[in-house]
Amino acid sequence: MRRASISRSTAETEITVEINLDGTGVYDNQTGVGFFDHMLDQLSRHSLIDMTVRAKGDYHIDDHHTVEDTGIALGQALAQALGDKKGIRRYGECHLPMDDAQVRCALDLSARPYLVWNMEIPTPKIGSFDTELVREFFTAFSTHGGITLHVDQLHGFNSHHIVEAGFKAVARALRMAVETDPRKADAIPSTKGAL
Repeated sequence: MRRASISRSTAETEITVEINLDGTGVYDNQTGVGFFDHMLDQLSRHSLIDMTVRAKGDYHIDDHHTVEDTGIALGQALAQALGDKKGIRRYGECHLPMDDAQVRCALDLSARPYLVWNMEIPTPKIGSFDTELVREFFTAFSTHGGITLHVDQLHGFNSHHIVEAGFKAVARALRMAVETDPRKADAIPSTKGAL
């Protein structure tokens, strides 16, 4: 079973994450940051990864630690659930349109974390959410998940649409990458023999 449960406790946050890579996109995400919960719901729904997140953070400061530490825990859970990565497709990609916005994602579950981020979110906030935290989340997620992650905004002017298209594009690419390759379900997808 490709499942994982991670608990992370610091002086700044308390986070638990449970995921099932072979789910149907069932989600229950409660971080105390409304817009972020909405984005995590999209990540789960469109990747078909079942996801439960509980987070409590130092909101009296801001949402930074909560968002970043959730990215760390989710990345760790993904790496744990993938195990030795035998049989996965490994690579995923998606061009995702949402109204005025289009975002392209390409990723590799390589165990070599690297983030290429070409997103220009025009407003500093969406509601009360600091839009600079989107990059912080994906930096933490890619680093701790061992993901080479490229996210490119092709166009768009509405901040909500751009960010949501980004989360959905990553989700769809992730769905493709974690799926079992029916032609090579018994092999690790690397000439090295390990990922």
